[in-house]
Amino acid sequence: MERREGYASVLGFDLFYRQFGDPTKGDVLGLHGGPGATHDYLLPLADLASHGYRVTLYDQLGCGRSQVPKDPALFVPEHYVEEVEEFRREMNLGRPHLIGSSWGGLLAIAYALKYQRNMSTLTTVGGLHSVPLTVREMQRMKKKLPAGVQKALVKYETLGEYENPEYADAVMVYYKKHLCRLDPWPAEVSYSLEHISKPVYGTMNGPNEFTIIGNIRYWDVTSRLRTIRVPALILGGRYDEVSPVVARELHRHIRGSELTIFPKSSHLAFWEERSAFMKRVVRFLGEHS
Repeated sequence: MERREGYASVLGFDLFYRQFGDPTKGDVLGLHGGPGATHDYLLPLADLASHGYRVTLYDQLGCGRSQVPKDPALFVPEHYVEEVEEFRREMNLGRPHLIGSSWGGLLAIAYALKYQRNMSTLTTVGGLHSVPLTVREMQRMKKKLPAGVQKALVKYETLGEYENPEYADAVMVYYKKHLCRLDPWPAEVSYSLEHISKPVYGTMNGPNEFTIIGNIRYWDVTSRLRTIRVPALILGGRYDEVSPVVARELHRHIRGSELTIFPKSSHLAFWEERSAFMKRVVRFLGEHS
């Protein structure tokens, strides 16, 4: 499969990207999670290139190989929405099929609320429209962890010692249940987590996946979802840290959207059930290409 990579100048910053395939049926633009991760864990989306789509992945501002700004005030959803739009234009992607994972799903929804005229379809994978609802669900899942793990989480969260090795071990128990259930994790998943941008993640999210105390903590666009008219596919996993409750609510509020929950997956169905995931996405894109 042909792969191209380089840098695009977007809003005054250089963003690293990779492209796969040719746009016989159209363009797919993938938005990674975090906020602050890298595009690498999304590489399974390149499978769509063999079905006639040009797939473009990139590292968002301050992430991965992309430029890091001096001003952390840029680390807000509003900036990243404009970044997606400028990147789309700079890369001549036309009206792409947007696929967002986790925070990337939130970003895809935010983009659709402003620029849906410039996209063909919306697909979210473990995406979210309401951070408060997502956090409530995460807290519910935490309470189902082993007692010793819960005790360690409470202890070090109370102390604010998020870097303590015992706390990190406890967090990993949660991640292996609700982030990625494969053992071992794919190298690309490990890479994206190991290279997460602490400035971006810390500013927008917080110290870990279920402690969201950054600037997105009150983000909730439930009341605006009815304005989204592009074809939408809501995907999630049975054990997803962005729980099926969130996915069902998202589906309920976006008129005409489709919903699929993968029974063996958590947050990364494109790894955990890769074949079934691709079949579902290819079918959806094919109906709207």
